Amino acid sequence: MQKQEKIVDMFNQIAPTYDIANRVLSLGIDVSWRKYACKYMLSIFRNKNINIIDVACGTGDMMGLWSQMSAEFGVKIDELVGVDPSSGMLSKAKEKFPNFKFIEAYADETGLKSGFGEILSISYGIRNVVERKAALAEFNRILKMGGYVVVLEFTKRSKKGLITSLRDFYLSKILPRIGGAISKNKEAYLYLPSSIENFLDAKSFCEELEEAGFEIQLCKGFSMDISTLFIAKKVREAALDTNKSAR
Repeated sequence: MQKQEKIVDMFNQIAPTYDIANRVLSLGIDVSWRKYACKYMLSIFRNKNINIIDVACGTGDMMGLWSQMSAEFGVKIDELVGVDPSSGMLSKAKEKFPNFKFIEAYADETGLKSGFGEILSISYGIRNVVERKAALAEFNRILKMGGYVVVLEFTKRSKKGLITSLRDFYLSKILPRIGGAISKNKEAYLYLPSSIENFLDAKSFCEELEEAGFEIQLCKGFSMDISTLFIAKKVREAALDTNKSAR
């Protein structure tokens, strides 16, 4: 089994307890981070009709917020599409949101038409994408010119210090025990700190977004930079990566 398939299989296994584990492990703070991102973007498209794609949609939390909050800004979402390669996660998403549209697909091969959407969001999923640069090129392709990619992610901290040490202690020692107890799959929650360590710091990820044809509009850290919000605007077409490695 290739690396990407192993990651997808892991999410299939923890899907039944994913929502409760997320709320417990983040103390519910992740909801406020997601709402900030939605408010920021919906204010830009106030009183307009748009399409939104949520990649690595998981159990649909971000899609729920897009749908729920859009009316506040007079935004009409013509199409709201969730994309995820995990059948287990999508099964839970469909239970929660039976009227939403979902596609079982990888981030670098969504199957959506070019120029489909005005907003593409991906929350805590980009670090799990093995073919990340190919995925960013795909995001560029399916967004209209002037559309936005919205990324929430745990990034590697570029500077060490007390806060970094406390965060690392929580992620490596506390989180696997709690997540493992809830999901009965400690290995999956041991993966989280390693996936952050193997990801990029905020500056490096901004550079990757720029290379993929985006212009950074916002790079904002939350809760002492535990989580980072990236908002980038499509300003040019990006070349698709035709030399992707095996999953």
